[in-house]
Amino acid sequence: MSRLVVVSNRVADPARNAGAGGLAVAVGEALNEQGGIWLGWSGEVIAETDRRLDWQETRSGDVRLVTTPLSEHEYEGYYLGYSNQVLWPGFHYRLDLIDYSPEHEHVYAQVNRRLAQKLTTLLEPDDIIWVQDYHLIPLARELRAAGCGNPIGYFQHIPLPPPSVLSGIPGHESLMRALFAYDVVGFQTGTDRQHFGEIAKTLDPEASVEERYMIAFGRQSLVQAYPIGIDVAAFREMAETDEAAAIVERVRQRNLEREQIIGVDRLDYSKGLPERMEAMEKLLENYPENWGRTTFMQIAPLSREQVYAYSEIRNRLESLSGAINGRFSDFDWTPIRYINRNIPRATLAALFRASRVGLVTPLRDGMNLVAHEFVAAQDPEDPGVLVQSSFAGAAEYLHAALMVNPYNINEMANAIETALTMSLSERQSRYEQLYKSVRALDVSHWRSRFLQDLARYSPGGTA
Repeated sequence: MSRLVVVSNRVADPARNAGAGGLAVAVGEALNEQGGIWLGWSGEVIAETDRRLDWQETRSGDVRLVTTPLSEHEYEGYYLGYSNQVLWPGFHYRLDLIDYSPEHEHVYAQVNRRLAQKLTTLLEPDDIIWVQDYHLIPLARELRAAGCGNPIGYFQHIPLPPPSVLSGIPGHESLMRALFAYDVVGFQTGTDRQHFGEIAKTLDPEASVEERYMIAFGRQSLVQAYPIGIDVAAFREMAETDEAAAIVERVRQRNLEREQIIGVDRLDYSKGLPERMEAMEKLLENYPENWGRTTFMQIAPLSREQVYAYSEIRNRLESLSGAINGRFSDFDWTPIRYINRNIPRATLAALFRASRVGLVTPLRDGMNLVAHEFVAAQDPEDPGVLVQSSFAGAAEYLHAALMVNPYNINEMANAIETALTMSLSERQSRYEQLYKSVRALDVSHWRSRFLQDLARYSPGGTA
């Protein structure tokens, strides 16, 4: 069996990811099954003069974890700068938030080159390489330049905008050319794949877009949508433990049988959090029968505090939640509970199960696995209702949710009221459809589909 070599921005220990989600679970299981290498940043940032700016290697079973710290200069340019102040906002359609520096773009390329140089010293001829996400788009081009002929696949976890938006991202043409150095390119949705085809034709008049393959810049790549999911059985099991039942009971006692609405998101401007709080305010204005009867819990752990846009969104949320609570609270009831820290996944599973409504309303998202988690955690006999943004990747697959435009505050408030008053039979019907969809998108299915395509693909496909 070929070894699997995974490259991602951060590296996690596959033996310790039982409580993790998404990428860590999927990649960890694949590596544990096949054996291989996981290479990337250790998460440590050190001074330029520190001699530890080198590679460390540890083992976790049959998996070699190969990591490096970033220098302060690399962290500023590669991670905070080009990745998270240019690519992240640009790919999420927020050109207004791009903060570009040519030096940051240069450092982004340098770090990708450094990772590729290390990887070439570790590769064996039969290795299969799987690269994860936007931090590492140029990696295959660097590997090819170094003579690597191994199959290389790339999966993008975040959205890909259409050409009209992408053209506003500095360096976009070089990045899109670099994607054709991969043998397999995967996106979350068919819409993202369609955008990639349009981009290829815009940048290369000779480009060809077929059902499975695309040809551009003299290379052929298999390009498909591979929607990522969660480990459904494991998450559902977390929601059904005795500990989870105790948390559910505590929540219900604390809420005095009030209906709980929940949102769980990283503190990020792409998640539509201010709009969500404004929708809760509108709900209380338009449907005063919810006063004292409904509680909204928003969990939003801190994220990339060094980036100005993130500190700004935090200040806005704190101001909004305070103003709404000040306006509507009573001596025994507070409408919004805003939690600004990480909550263990097992606790989240119980909180989802205790909630009548799950709000997953990003302004733009690649997939948004919170939608999957909310569905997986529900009690089939008395399920909650998923209210979901039509701009989340999950909207392409989870059709039985109540779909909303997150920019339309009234529409969101009305959808929340519909969810709160929905009959048991309709809730059960929607849940059954959603659970079937979530099961079909299980994370192991995502992983196996992508890796099967990559293993079958003959590398070096010159058109």
